Amino acid sequence: MAQRSSPLLPATERRLHDLGERIRLARLRRRLTARHVAERAGMSPMTLRGIERGGPGVTIGAYAAVLQVLGLEADIDHLATQDAIGRDLQDSRLRQSPARAPAPPAAVQKSKIVPSRQAPSSPPPTLEPAVAASAASRRKASASGVSAQDLAKLIVPAPAPSPASAGRRGRRKT
Repeated sequence: MAQRSSPLLPATERRLHDLGERIRLARLRRRLTARHVAERAGMSPMTLRGIERGGPGVTIGAYAAVLQVLGLEADIDHLATQDAIGRDLQDSRLRQSPARAPAPPAAVQKSKIVPSRQAPSSPPPTLEPAVAASAASRRKASASGVSAQDLAKLIVPAPAPSPASAGRRGRRKT
């Protein structure tokens, strides 16, 4: 007995139906028979009929096989490229409140303050040039969104293997 697929929203069913119709029209424009396309795609004519009708129970691999036979496999690259919801969610996680903001990078925390050689009425001390440049790049990046340094802080390095476990890997029992 065939497995039933999950129920789809009417709008999604309509999109599948439209996709099937576009695939059928592409086949007809190439003047290929359904039997010939099904044979080249390695499926039964009934499966191809399900694809051309936008059947929700047909696997995506079957859709890909037919697109390949028709020379349209590059169209798969366009699926899910515009992920507006996912990008909004990601951006909302990166724009944290000041109370939950991560600590500044170690370079800023350990920076040396270069005292000014002028009178006490001079402006406050400045940071080293490298730190000042990174601060300028952060200000520039904050105007456009998230800086590369902010993203780099999210990456957690994997722990290094201990010397004892590294030595055991290369040895063979004799």
